[in-house]
Amino acid sequence: MPDERKDKPDGMQRAEVFESCPHCGRELSPWDRVLLSVDRALMCKHCWYRIILDAPAEHPAKEDKPKDRK
Repeated sequence: MPDERKDKPDGMQRAEVFESCPHCGRELSPWDRVLLSVDRALMCKHCWYRIILDAPAEHPAKEDKPKDRK
């Protein structure tokens, strides 16, 4: 399976999605993986460990300054 993160520009990289709980090792269901990829957080149903994915670094928003009218 090719690594999709290399093909996307900075800031648009896909974060790692766990296949199992990093705390207890229990395999996550396909639906749990979908929820984790969308919501970025999930509670393991086996050990109640909270899995939280880091939010991607966003570029600072450009300030819209009103132009001077003369």
